[in-house]
Amino acid sequence: MVNYGLDLSGVDLDAALVDLVAEGDRLEAVVAGERDWSPGTPAVGWTVAHQIAHLAKADTNVLIALKDPASFANVGTDADGDAAVGAAQPREVLLEQWRTGRVELSEALGELPADRAFPWFGSELNAQLMISLRLMETWAHGQDIYDTLGIEHEPTRGLEHVAALGVAGREMSFAVAQLAVPAEPFRVELTGPGGGSWGPEDAEQRIEGSALDFCLRVTHRRDRAQTDLKAVGEDADSWLDVARVFL
Repeated sequence: MVNYGLDLSGVDLDAALVDLVAEGDRLEAVVAGERDWSPGTPAVGWTVAHQIAHLAKADTNVLIALKDPASFANVGTDADGDAAVGAAQPREVLLEQWRTGRVELSEALGELPADRAFPWFGSELNAQLMISLRLMETWAHGQDIYDTLGIEHEPTRGLEHVAALGVAGREMSFAVAQLAVPAEPFRVELTGPGGGSWGPEDAEQRIEGSALDFCLRVTHRRDRAQTDLKAVGEDADSWLDVARVFL
């Protein structure tokens, strides 16, 4: 579960939705060309089919939260069980389910006022945050699939939204690691597609590197040593050790 107190007020909602759709379409083009969805991915016990089933189920859950908030309390939280059930379906059925759900969800989120709250697990959120969260999950679980198939996951501008979640999740990262949250401001400067800058320019605590590697790190798709990220300052160094975008 993600910390839904994250502040993404500066996110361009229309651009984020376009990037969400594009990320899903790119992943679909990859998996639709694979007849065998049984290879295991970096997520222990999950095949390619499990990854797609998880994304499809999450989209369905969001649609329930949007269309029937009262019944959302009955939605389960067994990600492994849900993925297993979905993965047991024929490949063509699961692919169509995921495709149809993605289209329906993008339309629903596009029509939703940005500030309208709806229930989510243990919290409430709005379209602005949900679009970024769905993009992050699609990208991260997609990364598992790309890694499994040995295909390059080309970085795009959509990484900006994943990176923004990572930056906004700094306090959560320290809290989950049971470390004191530093009071000193941080500066994050990321290069390449999806890059950008966050925080005061004169901050002594700094993170520098590519947007791709920052996103791989905060989604736990790469260990810190596998990235080009550089930390300046003791607290920034600690952050890279514990950085995350989910609980």
